Amino acid sequence: MSALVVDALTVAFGRFTALDAVSLAVDQGEVRAVIGPNGAGKTTLLDVISGITKPVSGRVMLDDSIDLTKCSEAEIARAGVRRKFQKPSVFPALTVRENIEMGCGPALKARARVARVAAVLDEISLAPRAAVQAGALAHGEKQWLEIGMVLAAEPALLLLDEPVAGLSDAETAQTAALIRDLRRPDRAILVIEHDMAFVEAIADRVTVLHEGRTLYEGSMQGARGDARVIEVFLGR
Repeated sequence: MSALVVDALTVAFGRFTALDAVSLAVDQGEVRAVIGPNGAGKTTLLDVISGITKPVSGRVMLDDSIDLTKCSEAEIARAGVRRKFQKPSVFPALTVRENIEMGCGPALKARARVARVAAVLDEISLAPRAAVQAGALAHGEKQWLEIGMVLAAEPALLLLDEPVAGLSDAETAQTAALIRDLRRPDRAILVIEHDMAFVEAIADRVTVLHEGRTLYEGSMQGARGDARVIEVFLGR
């Protein structure tokens, strides 16, 4: 069953069409990357899924049951959708552990919260830094911490906007390993990224957007050999 179905999604800002009848389906357990040149509509797609932007037409179905385009941001979050933005937004004066606790939300009981925080700290490899203030972390560590904050809510759909932007090669490799480890049969992950080696390391399939339309969908290997993708994005 598809975890997420984007159906003929169109978004316009005045006379500018940011997304033009875009459709895609992300399966349960899949890591899907959305790639393409600047202005292709990638971030707009995440904005619609997370409720920031409303479309002119089309639907975004979560688990074939909830049309996210008809929901508020809070309702979308309660439905199990969590987003990590490109620029890390952690609470610098709080410790790493306290930031993860914030991501758990108020409903989780104390004992379950302690266990959940410990599990997330292990997942993102920041357990040794749990007592450090988030403001003192390196850029890559802040990226991982924010991923941990969204993981703390145990999302069904995880949206990652350029998770390796500004990272070193070693940090990028560690982030790729982290995302591979985040695969779950009951979780889908949608990633926007410009680093093609990183995309190839994590993605089951890629969707290439160009000028608000779907140009290609399939494997990263297939994208590298597609003449249209080479022409508008990858280069020769």
